[in-house]
Amino acid sequence: MLSLYNSLTRSSAPFQSIEPGKVRMYVCGMTVYDRCHLGHARMLVNFDVVFRWLKISGYVVTYVRNITDIDDKIIARAAENHESIGELTNRMIEAMHADLALLGVLPPTFEPRATDHVPGMIRMIETLITGGLAYTGANGDVYYSVRDFPGYGKLSGKSLEDLRAGERIAVDGFKKDPLDFVLWKSVKPGEPSWPSPWGDGRPGWHIECSVMSECFLGAHFDIHGGGHDLQFPHHENEIAQSEGAHGHQFVNVWMHNGFLRVQNEKMSKSLGNFFTIDDVLKVFDAEVVRFFLLRGHYRSPLNYTDAHLEDARQALNTLYTALRGRNLSAGAIDWSDPAAQQFKEAMDDDLNTSEAVAVLFGLARDANRALSDSSASDAAATQLFRLGGVLGLLEKDPTRWTQEGAGRVQALLADSGADAARIEALIAERKAARWAKNFAESDRIRDALLAEGVTLEDGPLGTTWRRG
Repeated sequence: MLSLYNSLTRSSAPFQSIEPGKVRMYVCGMTVYDRCHLGHARMLVNFDVVFRWLKISGYVVTYVRNITDIDDKIIARAAENHESIGELTNRMIEAMHADLALLGVLPPTFEPRATDHVPGMIRMIETLITGGLAYTGANGDVYYSVRDFPGYGKLSGKSLEDLRAGERIAVDGFKKDPLDFVLWKSVKPGEPSWPSPWGDGRPGWHIECSVMSECFLGAHFDIHGGGHDLQFPHHENEIAQSEGAHGHQFVNVWMHNGFLRVQNEKMSKSLGNFFTIDDVLKVFDAEVVRFFLLRGHYRSPLNYTDAHLEDARQALNTLYTALRGRNLSAGAIDWSDPAAQQFKEAMDDDLNTSEAVAVLFGLARDANRALSDSSASDAAATQLFRLGGVLGLLEKDPTRWTQEGAGRVQALLADSGADAARIEALIAERKAARWAKNFAESDRIRDALLAEGVTLEDGPLGTTWRRG
């Protein structure tokens, strides 16, 4: 039986859906002001596997993954680019869909955009005000009164006193309490706005997911997911909003995937240590990236290095080699088979893809050892092929894969007349400055080299350079 780790209870338990045979799942999606990076890819691929496994397990799944298309960062980026918000968000959504298609991420059942649900957000805010859980500040913003919701902090496991001292709590003189968060922002010059009982404005970030999830899944549903960084304050605030508005439990199981780390720091745009999916896919095949992301358990931190991706490429090549030249056939998986049972046990144990991938390598060994018995060899290879497909892997032509390779790293070319040693030394100094967050020094080195006609290009394999 499928067991899932619940961030709310901090324990694993057998999963039981609210409605027998059906699962309703909501996952917080992207804020579309920029290209998705590899940390986003980890979340999206992980919950794609949750979606796939629930369906394999016999559930009819309604999967909702939202898009945030109005936000401070979106407004700022559109202004910076001298384009409309709609032009920016539509362009980024199209790019996101292209990246996810390459990574084998299945489309969700519904993909609502925040701007299409503003009337519902206004209605929920009105309900919260009526219930004494929200108030209008002197600046015209509407705030949630955290201390008036008894269960606040149950997801993050912190007391209000702990949270008050949290580094992510903004100081705002219009709030009754520093922990209070904004539900509605009054209009500012040049920003998009909607009419409301409190004047023109736009919704805060947290309210959108409470409303969109209810619209498609109801006020009480099975699974809510997202990255670990959303546990507080975003998901904590969703619970306060939804349970405060309806007076009953919001979600049964909360799932959070671990961080993707670069040099032991979370990959994020704010730290400047991120690689976009598009950048990485210029060097590595998309299936290599997917395989790399699934080799670790979804709740564990995962370290990104070029060597780890190259190792994933070689490991995936091993699996494809075991399939090459075999008589493979698509079809239903025989779950009574010992290997399939091991695979299912791993997946039922809180989606342990690490152990499930180990089963794939066992089947690859069996297929290679049974070469003298073509029927046994083909049977092991077929099982490998079918179980790999459960994870969205091994779906390409094995012969072509092994012949063409899986996105070999291209050699870096340098001008023969360049002072390569000096340039590489400056690049090393710039890298050290970036990790020390001395971005002024980093920019100075980059600009000095540019003045000499040397262009630096930051990518998934580090910094490369070229003349011109």
